[in-house]
Amino acid sequence: MKEEPLVVLKDVWKVYQMGEVDVPALRGINVSINKGDFVAIIGASGSGKSTMMNLVGCLDTPTKGTILLKNKDISKMSPSQLAQLRGKTIGFIFQQYNLLQNMTAFENVMLPLELQEVNDAKAKEQAQKVLKLVGLDDKKLNRPTQLSGGQQQRVSIARCLAADPEIILADEPTGALDSVTGKDVLEMLHELWEKEGKTIILVTHDLKLAQYAKTTITLKDGQVISHETKSRVKK
Repeated sequence: MKEEPLVVLKDVWKVYQMGEVDVPALRGINVSINKGDFVAIIGASGSGKSTMMNLVGCLDTPTKGTILLKNKDISKMSPSQLAQLRGKTIGFIFQQYNLLQNMTAFENVMLPLELQEVNDAKAKEQAQKVLKLVGLDDKKLNRPTQLSGGQQQRVSIARCLAADPEIILADEPTGALDSVTGKDVLEMLHELWEKEGKTIILVTHDLKLAQYAKTTITLKDGQVISHETKSRVKK
């Protein structure tokens, strides 16, 4: 039996109005992403990568076309329905770690579980588990200012994993890191894909990082110019 795609974009357009002028950021995108895939979306600045990620991540809706997430049409959902689906299905990792400075690593990781009103004992157990997974259980009481850039990004990965999302959306996750630390973060994402079965969508302009992915989608001027899947991923 053929597996249902987790995310489907059908003839998706996103047009921004700049005064009197319509500026299309995405133009007729058709893409399917299967459960358990590791996808890199690449392209130069202004190619439409971040716009596509915002749409897949239920942070925005298309001007035209259909986006199905787990067979649900997100273009027809209200903001509260979108937020609910996003909270249950998607975890985000950003270039800027977006950690709350006045909270410890543990409290930052607990945050999405509290927002979803997860039982306190269960939330604490889950936060402990994901901090251990990213190798930071000994830093759980440290605030972001007491952590290196790489450690802060690992806290943000733990926070992303806390609610056990099916899809991890990583937007230039190594952009603020040096190359060695960036490689560590990518290897961690690769392991989450390989061992935990997560579906990972990585947005990057760096072709070296895209090598970690199984599928590469290249955008140019808001259109898909190539969509390639490798039989084996070379780390």
